[in-house]
Amino acid sequence: MLPLFLSAKQASHSLQLLTDAQRNTVLQAVADAIIAHTDDLLAANATDLARMDKANPMYDRLLLNADRLQGIADDMRHVATLPSPLGRTLKEKTLPNGLHLRRVSVPFGVIGMIYEARPNVTFDVFSLCFKSGNACVLKGGKDAEASCRAGVSLIKEVLRQQGIDPSAIELLPFTHEATGEMLTAVDYIDLCIPRGGKRLIQFVRDNAKVPVIETGAGVVHCYFDQDGDLDMGRRIILNAKTRRPSVCNALDCIIIHASRLADLPALVAPLGEKGVRLHADERAYQALIGRYPSAPSTPSAPSDPFTPSTPSTPSTPSTPSTLLLPVKSDDVWNTEWLSLQAGVKTVNSLDEALQHIATYGSGHSESIVTNNRESAKKFEAMVDAACVYVNAPTSFTDGAQFGLGAEIGISTQKLGARGPMALEEITTYKWLIEGNGQIRS
Repeated sequence: MLPLFLSAKQASHSLQLLTDAQRNTVLQAVADAIIAHTDDLLAANATDLARMDKANPMYDRLLLNADRLQGIADDMRHVATLPSPLGRTLKEKTLPNGLHLRRVSVPFGVIGMIYEARPNVTFDVFSLCFKSGNACVLKGGKDAEASCRAGVSLIKEVLRQQGIDPSAIELLPFTHEATGEMLTAVDYIDLCIPRGGKRLIQFVRDNAKVPVIETGAGVVHCYFDQDGDLDMGRRIILNAKTRRPSVCNALDCIIIHASRLADLPALVAPLGEKGVRLHADERAYQALIGRYPSAPSTPSAPSDPFTPSTPSTPSTPSTPSTLLLPVKSDDVWNTEWLSLQAGVKTVNSLDEALQHIATYGSGHSESIVTNNRESAKKFEAMVDAACVYVNAPTSFTDGAQFGLGAEIGISTQKLGARGPMALEEITTYKWLIEGNGQIRS
């Protein structure tokens, strides 16, 4: 794979000579090509979808349709309208000896991206990398192979038409060996960003020799405080859990103050209507038993990863499959569900809720529903996460909701970028020093 790394590195040098207007023209052309080649992209995606079980939580992430492609094209056009992150003077001063110093934003060079069954990432990464003057080397998941190949092929063709080195984007083979080579390509990859689940992030952390920004894995909570508004909580929890269950900022655990257990059935009733399976601790289970719905067993019903499934027999196809289960293992609290399931944890105080989040959270996105300003301020101060919400759902963390353009990922680390990563977060800087013959004594 050395030739791919080398060609991307060489292309990154030529990108430095492009103007922002040229970059924007290319992004608009790629957006046009996405719409023009919708049928081709969907045909490739259908090949991938045919290999995946619809019950797989990754199916929704893998799925492309005309509306999603339109959204991808719109995001790319939006990135083209954003101010360039390059050439900005971040700091400037003149020393007593007359030397003039400027700290100026510049590209990293080559950004390596490792991601799973998310074909939209191909376009998002290219748009952000190209706008910020970076070449990109992609390592997609095997589940999305046809979709990734079709997307990269389309982008390369547009680059050729625009007279730009098509190696500004490269796609590695869909093998574990290729992932390992990217993580050790010290002379070629300037920054690696993994975007996926816990196992992927852990593998990258353990094996990378190139600089890495960790993104993605989210065990996300919403704490319904003793002073929480019930109607607001219903809307927030429903949106956070069911708007798009397969994304990293989807709700995984509802924490409720014990004094509000009488309101729990009403709080989660909309989840029952959507078929969300709840794994409730003892107090929450007792509050919900008989007051949270059952649903007919179907092949697509959510499975319980902690107990063996019991499918209905052909003679009793309507045998009810409860959507309420008692917690049998603390593994529930560690789970990023990525499906229509969630835990329910009862606490006696805000401090206990904070401790639960500190123990089981992943530093991604956390939320509190409360009308008590002091509780909200304490939650904001004490929760150690990239994004902390008060009276709003965690569903705003990704999807360009912060006005940053399409994100390349959600960083859960503290060194460097944190939270949604867009154009500014994938640039670095260098110092420019101008003198007039000064020498150091």
